[in-house]
Amino acid sequence: MSGKGTGVLQSVERAMRVLDHVAAAAGPVAAKNVAKSLGLTLPTTYHLLTTLVAGGYLVHLADEQAYALGHRVDDLARGLHRQIAVPPEVRRVASVVHREAQAAAYYAALRDAEMIVAHVAECPVHPRIHPLNVGFHQAPHATAFGKLMLSTLTAEDCETLLDHTGMPAVTNETVTDRGVLRRQLHQVRGTGLAVEVDEFQHGLSCMAAPVTDAAGRFVGALAISMPTTRLRTDRWSVERAVRLGAVRVTRVIAQRRFA
Repeated sequence: MSGKGTGVLQSVERAMRVLDHVAAAAGPVAAKNVAKSLGLTLPTTYHLLTTLVAGGYLVHLADEQAYALGHRVDDLARGLHRQIAVPPEVRRVASVVHREAQAAAYYAALRDAEMIVAHVAECPVHPRIHPLNVGFHQAPHATAFGKLMLSTLTAEDCETLLDHTGMPAVTNETVTDRGVLRRQLHQVRGTGLAVEVDEFQHGLSCMAAPVTDAAGRFVGALAISMPTTRLRTDRWSVERAVRLGAVRVTRVIAQRRFA
């Protein structure tokens, strides 16, 4: 039975919610926990769990009377990484930005209305951000490349996306007021640069510049993350490295498009 007028198959949507719930848990999850957390009946929950186990997306741990992620989830993750793999030229640009800015450097690609981190250049001294309770795609309002993406949307599409993701306070500094965010996005459009300070993780800040294709359409972002104290002291040299990196990646993408 599909959701009325939405094109969403209810049974599949429920199965995905079950899979997400198990994936978010710290360990194996009992069927009763899944049912209670998702507001499902126990028989429906068992049907969904059995289907996911049959497909290899979950495993049933009989001794613990609980369910955990299966091998197919890892297969999906590897498939995603293959699909978003960046060309060697982009990896080289990220490495240069990493070295020049002395910060972790990222290439994030636009997929539908989400920014997916496709490549990271890092080292033990300048490591990447490791999301804690919230993933990058869940908080576009709190990340530099997310703000870039939001700034390219129409006002209506931006509001629709924020209705879906919400604007949770990831840290005490996260912008959670839509009016304030709209002013930020206006500034991003004017400067061609997005900066977030302590919004995604306390003590860390990010800066991102847009990457476009040969037609000038936004397709991704070149970004860095570093301690907030360093961003404040080295702002202009870091900005130069990020902007130049984004220009170089844009050039790579345009050249590959017409190669």
